[in-house]
Amino acid sequence: MTHEPRMLIYSQDGLGLGHMRRTSLLAAEFLHQMPGASALTLSDSPLGQFFATAPGHDFLKLPSIRKSGPGEWEAVSLSASFRDVLALRRRLIVSAVREFDPDILLVDHMPHGAMGELVPALRKLRGHRAHVVLGLRDIIDNPEVVRRRWTAEGAYEALEEFYDEVLVYGSREVLDVAHEYAWPKGPAQRLTYAGYVCAKPHRRARRLAVVADHASTDGREGVAPPHAPAHPTVLVVAGGGADAFPMMSGVIDSAAAVHRESPAEFLFVTGPFMPRAEVAELKRRASGLPMVDVRRRIRGRGRIARADLVVSMAGYNTTIELLNDGTPALLIPRSGPSAEQRIRSSLFGQRDWVHWLDPDLLGTGAVADAVVAALADPPCPSRSPDLTGRKTAVARLTSRLESWPKLELESVGT
Repeated sequence: MTHEPRMLIYSQDGLGLGHMRRTSLLAAEFLHQMPGASALTLSDSPLGQFFATAPGHDFLKLPSIRKSGPGEWEAVSLSASFRDVLALRRRLIVSAVREFDPDILLVDHMPHGAMGELVPALRKLRGHRAHVVLGLRDIIDNPEVVRRRWTAEGAYEALEEFYDEVLVYGSREVLDVAHEYAWPKGPAQRLTYAGYVCAKPHRRARRLAVVADHASTDGREGVAPPHAPAHPTVLVVAGGGADAFPMMSGVIDSAAAVHRESPAEFLFVTGPFMPRAEVAELKRRASGLPMVDVRRRIRGRGRIARADLVVSMAGYNTTIELLNDGTPALLIPRSGPSAEQRIRSSLFGQRDWVHWLDPDLLGTGAVADAVVAALADPPCPSRSPDLTGRKTAVARLTSRLESWPKLELESVGT
């Protein structure tokens, strides 16, 4: 059997938008590099197909689940037991592999899937020529937590047994994945750092100013001294927004103190997942403040590119898009349950890519001080991040296609 090149993507993202955004970018790039190809994403986001997609890309919605703690999951909408929901998802995944017959299976983030749900499909693919690839953001969680959970859940065994290649959406200079997460020798040798995955920079993007070896008198080669606008714009965002209320609450409480130092205009964008009651509370508090507005969402990326400062949580996609557009950023990571955002904020802050504030300081005057300082002193690193991940990762995937004869999957059963 012959058919157009096909890529199947597994993406578990029941609570946020991050994994869906990243895999949508990769699918679009795959279709750009392989005209006439098809890409199918297995996703469980409650929002379904949230992002605009390219012709040739479609989605298969799995029943939504979400992680409630390390190794703990629950169904989002169905009243059925988690065990029944997991069994249904497992059967749907195997069926999609059999019927779609992919040339490439790109697994996002979890080598074994949520609670091992991907393992039956991976077993069915053994002996067939589909190229099985794990795509992984560099920072997952505290390394000790990752090692413990991956050992308990069988992720290391899945990584070693089923995967032909691993693409890390990041830089080894920032975090050595194989070392920090104690990978077995085999998978560690099949690992490639592709760079950070992001969209094309917005047409208004300023790009991150980089300090050169021979800097000009103001410390930046080719960069004019920053000009302070009459009313700097502070955009406060948090991706999907499901757990963004504490951060946004702390920032809105700081607005009056910021205004004593700067005539900044604040725009809060809560995201589609913030509970309505929390959105209403932020709007109520904003109504008594000058130059403060709260909205559920905004159209397009132009606002981020034009902002003088973006205050944000530290999710992968939001952070990388900020670096891509060169917008000065103040990251306030979520406090838990994962340490991912704290680690990213710290590592990126060490490289002067961003400013960041520990979330434990939200209830103090430190937020206002951090906003004022970030407005006055945009990041100016000595070296830029590698933002080529979208093209580099897909080029790695497509380079393999011509060398693989495609086999029938008729023997793949449920």
